[in-house]
Amino acid sequence: MPFENEPAYTHGQAPKTAILLCNLGTPDAPTPAAVRRYLAEFLSDHRVVEIPRLVWWFILHGIILRFRPAKSAAKYASVWTPEGSPLKVWTEKQAKLLQGWLGQRNHPVKVRWAMRYGSTSITSQLDAMKADGVTRVLVVPAYPQYSATTSASVFDAVYAWAQRTRAVPELRFINHYHDDTDYIAALASSVQRHWKAHGCPDQLVMSFHGVPARTLELGDPYHCECMKTARLLAERLGLKKADYKVTFQSRLGRAKWLEPYTEPSLIAMGQAGVKRVDVVCPGFSCDCLETLEEINMEARHAFLTAGGQEFHYIPCLNDDPEWITALCNISERHLAGWQTQTAIDPATLAASRTAALALGARQ
Repeated sequence: MPFENEPAYTHGQAPKTAILLCNLGTPDAPTPAAVRRYLAEFLSDHRVVEIPRLVWWFILHGIILRFRPAKSAAKYASVWTPEGSPLKVWTEKQAKLLQGWLGQRNHPVKVRWAMRYGSTSITSQLDAMKADGVTRVLVVPAYPQYSATTSASVFDAVYAWAQRTRAVPELRFINHYHDDTDYIAALASSVQRHWKAHGCPDQLVMSFHGVPARTLELGDPYHCECMKTARLLAERLGLKKADYKVTFQSRLGRAKWLEPYTEPSLIAMGQAGVKRVDVVCPGFSCDCLETLEEINMEARHAFLTAGGQEFHYIPCLNDDPEWITALCNISERHLAGWQTQTAIDPATLAASRTAALALGARQ
């Protein structure tokens, strides 16, 4: 029920600011049962699959959830770490580093991380923040490029929590940072470090996560923001248009998605005599199934089988200090106007509480 089990309001408390770093989600374990639970939640989101609900329910429960979990579980198992899912491990580390970076700049904000689907949910983390007395929350999606399928879905989850909350904290949302100078610089540095160590490729492939093509027609800016990220990264690297290619991966179903598709593009390159390709995934802030298995394993195999000779995967930004600094700068700009650097005098807070109690306040 709405408005139940909320912490009581207490007068004379200093405002607290927190950041919620949100990523997509991951199964709890690389098993068919865990993957089935995760996929059932993920693929039931109307933001992710925009098919009439009744039609999609039969497809999801009658076909996908019967056959896909076992296959996906094997893929997750191939990238699983002793600490758990790579996506979870890196997101948690990014949150800790972001809090440390902000603390060094005298922003004593609490940074929590959450997943849109699966464990460590957005709801559970917002509940924990509220129990800790947090009064202001900056929501930071781990998606540089805005899409209704990702960023807006995170916002939906926050709004749904707010609907069940009596005293809603101040909320701010970062929509995107696809063209942020520091983000682009961090991407470029990661590519340049790889090239310094391993030489340069014949082609750089920038692979972004795909979405249905109709989302572009319906007004989603995702495609445009991916293309701008790619252009800015290429400019920063000093690449000509013939030196790189933008592709889209992770297609689901038979509908047309944003093109060109990553794996077919790599196969065509191998068949055309391209000897070496390097692949970078600018839309993923940390490594996960889609980068470690789909790109570094499946796409690698496809390119080499098609005649390519050398395939390099350039890891995501993960805990790269330049990237964490960029994330700190982005967050700091969106914290502007909230008093996070100067502590409120305890005597002032005590006086405020005394005056409230004198007027009949209960807490």
